Amino acid sequence: MNHFKFFVLLLFTPFFTSAQLDLSYQTPHNNIKSLADVTMPPSISINNDGTKALLIYRDQYKTIAELSETELRLGGLRINPVTNISSRARYSTNLELFDPKSQTSSKIANMPTNPSIANTSWSPKQNYIAFTNTTATGVELWVIDYASKSAKKLTDANLNANIGGAMTWMPDESGLLIKTLPANRPKLIDTAINIPKGPTISVNEAGQKAQNRTYQDLLQNKADETNFETLVTSEIYKVDLNGTPTLWKTAGMYSGISFSPDGNYIMVSEIKKPFSYIVPYPRFPTSYIVYNQNTEPVKVVAEVPLIEELPQGFMATRTGIRNIGWRNDQPATLYWVEALDGGDPETDVDFRDEVFQLKAPFNGNKSSLAKTKLRYASITWGNDNIAVIYERWWNTRTSRTLFFNPSNSNEKPQLFLERNYQDTYSDPGSFVTMRNDYDQSVLEFSKSNTVMLMGDGYIPEGKFPFIDEYNLKSKSKKRLYQSKDDDFLEDLVNIIDIKKGDVLVRLESATQFLNYYMRNIRTNKLEQVTDFNNPFKALQDVHKKVITYKRDDGLELSGILYLPVGYDKDKKEKRPMIMWAYPREYKDRSSAAQVTSSSKEFTYPYYGSPIYWVNRGYVVLDDAAFPIIGEGDEQPNDSFVKQLVGNAKAAIDAVDVMGYIDRNRVAVGGHSYGAFMTANLLSHSDLFAAGIARSGAYNRTLTPFGFQSEERNYWEAPEVYNTMSPFMNAHNMKTPLLLIHGEADNNSGTYPMQSERYFNALKGLGAPVRLVMLPKESHGYAAKESIMHMLWEQDQWLEAYVKNKVVE
Repeated sequence: MNHFKFFVLLLFTPFFTSAQLDLSYQTPHNNIKSLADVTMPPSISINNDGTKALLIYRDQYKTIAELSETELRLGGLRINPVTNISSRARYSTNLELFDPKSQTSSKIANMPTNPSIANTSWSPKQNYIAFTNTTATGVELWVIDYASKSAKKLTDANLNANIGGAMTWMPDESGLLIKTLPANRPKLIDTAINIPKGPTISVNEAGQKAQNRTYQDLLQNKADETNFETLVTSEIYKVDLNGTPTLWKTAGMYSGISFSPDGNYIMVSEIKKPFSYIVPYPRFPTSYIVYNQNTEPVKVVAEVPLIEELPQGFMATRTGIRNIGWRNDQPATLYWVEALDGGDPETDVDFRDEVFQLKAPFNGNKSSLAKTKLRYASITWGNDNIAVIYERWWNTRTSRTLFFNPSNSNEKPQLFLERNYQDTYSDPGSFVTMRNDYDQSVLEFSKSNTVMLMGDGYIPEGKFPFIDEYNLKSKSKKRLYQSKDDDFLEDLVNIIDIKKGDVLVRLESATQFLNYYMRNIRTNKLEQVTDFNNPFKALQDVHKKVITYKRDDGLELSGILYLPVGYDKDKKEKRPMIMWAYPREYKDRSSAAQVTSSSKEFTYPYYGSPIYWVNRGYVVLDDAAFPIIGEGDEQPNDSFVKQLVGNAKAAIDAVDVMGYIDRNRVAVGGHSYGAFMTANLLSHSDLFAAGIARSGAYNRTLTPFGFQSEERNYWEAPEVYNTMSPFMNAHNMKTPLLLIHGEADNNSGTYPMQSERYFNALKGLGAPVRLVMLPKESHGYAAKESIMHMLWEQDQWLEAYVKNKVVE
């Protein structure tokens, strides 16, 4: 008998053979834990002119005790009914003020003790910062006076933060509108002891088509309806900076509040009945009403009905008024969009959408602003004569950007650019905006008739961010700045003063944690603003490189290759490898082949990252390109499996040729659609020693009305659905697979049953498989106990089936 093989079996058999294990939370090997359990530097929020900043501290993880607090899942919401805020809220633990010029931080006086901070919000003129503090009994409103460096509590723990924003700044900074719990709020129904009065019955007797995705956390019965209404109903108060409240509007199911730029009007969106059991609350009936400051209704903008049925396709939309907002460049002008094709992408029309406006006092007729050939996407407002409108069509991956005259709809919009939006190399950047007299973002004109664009600047050689000046009359561009730094990766954050040349930037390298700097693009002078330390110094000397290679059909692919800590490249010892990826769909080969990774990116392991394992002796190929292409009339998924296996083989071949790995000891892993990829690769190839699949979907008949980027329903493309379903191919699976899933997954299509049923199929067919269900966790994992245990599970699996795999 092979004694090494016996040792491996003896070492790992007790861990893997039992049907069920009574196992408490475990912690991973210290080489992983020392990277996963670090204190992170604060994040920073810098104001628009770069003169003020806020440092935001928070723990990396929640605790399992926090995740175990009472939670109600209703209408697509997850609510803590005791505190009346999202049960999944991530809280900050401290705030400090920061002076970017002197690079000094200041403590804030009178802050709450042991706070749970959320919803931080700069005031319009950026003199104050509001935030909520969640206590054991509810949510309080606090405000920080930046000048005095002190905080003040404005309300008791009575805010309703269950839906939409709990607070909205008054444009003049005199106070905020807040949503509070109603004084006569009824008690919630305890559904565990509630005795039903009858069955729940859903009907479709009229035969409408309601081809909806598989939403989760939906209402299920009358008790849910009653509890949903109770939890989202609020009163609206105005509270000044002294904490004096004034009732502004009586109780309603308010989902949104927005001021006109001049502050004279307020648009309030309010959820209405009937509710739905098949779609979440954003598709419930909703009214949009404009009020004056005296809470008198001025204009009913829209009464949107329940939306359960839509035409098929990602470009489908509802009829009637949608995308309602305020023009940023005018004191009080509403704008909105209406479909010209009935919302049906299959309808052949010259124009898909039309944008309308209506000026205060809203008693006139609407006027047309522009029509779009594709589906409306958004607008960047400028002035009375110039604005930018964006349109998009998913099926062809096409985007169009046009200039139009908001004062003259008869003036034909001028096309700035039409492009494949997946073609990163052709991205012209985003138009630079500034804050106007209403403290709203509008186009910044560097000169008369000249606007600016700021972009990432991806080209085949790397990422080189730029600032361009575009002349609206001559339609010509002039490059004002382009990064040329060979040592650091640069991101342009904000133009502070284009006349002086001051631009706020962020720099990082593979070993230097990202920090902020003020760069003068005229003199190239660089002044450091922050000095955050690298918390992952164990990875300081890890070799990292973006590699490129070709698929068998000639398609260029790429990935980020990491060699193990202390690896000697000259000796080229063959190590085990972990490959981590996420498939993406494309409509053309050239876009799919583009490289958007950089060797200069900071090596930043996060909870779901495979990078930890370079500290355990593994080669890691992260972010391996897995494009799935369908050109012309062919859809990407028509050849999903073939392309998937081709991508994997090309990646392994490329690293194997370099001499770094033992290709018999390669693992593959992924999260969500990456988990789906992993299961398919193990079902349809023999390239891997083991797999790790987290929070995936494995049976596509359970998502029959589309998934990911697939628009066709199951009955239109049954072969595609069945071929792509690992569940349908479970009989082909012989490779060890670790399945991990959050018990409270709320992502569309990846409900926990997907992993449970797939595990049962694999176990029934004799495949080596382990299923780990993480209590209380959603699609992304949050609790420290869960994440440490997940890392332990992955490490044990890789040690058993990859590093110590016995090759016959």
